[in-house]
Amino acid sequence: MSTIVGMRGFLASSIGVTCAAALALPPGPPAAATVARPAPNAEVFVPGSTQSLPLAPLGRDRALGPAAEQGLPARDVRRFSMVGVVWDDPDTALHGSVQVRTRAVTSGTWSGWQDVETHYADDGADPGTAERTSGRVRGATAPLWVGDSDGVEVRVRAGGEERAASPGVLPPGLRLELVDPGEASAPEGPPVSGARAGSLGTGSVTASAADADLVPLGAPEIPALDRARTERELLALRAGELTGQQRVKPYIGPRPRIVTRRGWGANEGLREKTFVYTNKVKAAFVHHTATGNSYKCSQAPSVIRGIYRYHVQSMGWRDIGYNFLVDKCGKIYEGRAGGVAKAVLGAHTLGFNTNSMGIAVLGSFGSTRPKAAAVRGIARLTAWKLGLYGANPSGKTYLKSGGGNLYRKGKKVRLNVISGHRDGFSTACPGKELYRKLGSARSSAADYQGR
Repeated sequence: MSTIVGMRGFLASSIGVTCAAALALPPGPPAAATVARPAPNAEVFVPGSTQSLPLAPLGRDRALGPAAEQGLPARDVRRFSMVGVVWDDPDTALHGSVQVRTRAVTSGTWSGWQDVETHYADDGADPGTAERTSGRVRGATAPLWVGDSDGVEVRVRAGGEERAASPGVLPPGLRLELVDPGEASAPEGPPVSGARAGSLGTGSVTASAADADLVPLGAPEIPALDRARTERELLALRAGELTGQQRVKPYIGPRPRIVTRRGWGANEGLREKTFVYTNKVKAAFVHHTATGNSYKCSQAPSVIRGIYRYHVQSMGWRDIGYNFLVDKCGKIYEGRAGGVAKAVLGAHTLGFNTNSMGIAVLGSFGSTRPKAAAVRGIARLTAWKLGLYGANPSGKTYLKSGGGNLYRKGKKVRLNVISGHRDGFSTACPGKELYRKLGSARSSAADYQGR
């Protein structure tokens, strides 16, 4: 089970002891921050932490009432690069607005107010699953990447949305999560073997071994293959499952280069030890992470480490939710552990995680167009991964709903093999501009497969 230790509503980081508790929070109770304790199966000392600070009524407009506006006044904190807000009940939505401003470490200047995406409950494990009912899962906003910062101010204000169960009331247990992604626990380097494999730690060996059919243990990346070698790999991986036609003409795109979890520096001591699989991969759901577009592509591993820590420690998930991530420069990264060629059960599209995979593009694409390289990355990844399971990227398929706000549990739903998150759940994800590019991704992926 999970290695996370802590009380409901705030979680311990894997190292260090916070000094944030010494900072007073006027008005209201003192701020409680995480006290970092090593996780029981932590492998090595890894920089990185999560500060978890309770929000309090701001009281600027008494007519709103104490439950309608909460936040924190500007204050000094330990360094962080990602920020989000969580609350107790994952089935309760935050109807309103969340805004933060942060102080940059390098310049000492404060940013303007930035909006945080509040409708993030549409990501997650399916209702009734062990991950969803673990008792650790919390409601949350999307995490926002703000860069290296040491000061923060936040304000959360309830909105009057008609569909809200309690309009004008914020969910209980609001906490501000300040995430330091830390350094990579597995720096770039050659694969390891023999006695050197012991230096990886048990969790890292297990995660890496899930890709043992593709690369040596400890490889920081899975290299690209040309079409002929990819077809031979398909026959080796799934020979007993292919039809005669698939053997003669295996529609599969060339395997793209994929940065492994070791390559982006995952601390394998954070996630649950075991992997969970489904039967096949019939569809791909495309997401955006809603973390903003201010990151450089060289910072993508840090952004992913931040999302990973936020999903596991702040939101209570068993691992990062997405099966793959793609940065705005088109580089592809392994997400949830269990093997990039396998049908790993993710937590990305509430109600449709079974027999699907989730691909998240790092960034926010409601009004910003994704770069062509990112769309090409989606196409290359889906042409290969869907091809492993005989799926046509430009076709349709049926998935059974696990329950959500669009389809009742058990309903068979006809979907595009490459769908947007909004096709399975009422949400703005993956953003209007990225959603508009999915037709191009489908046709390109089909071309890569030779259809």
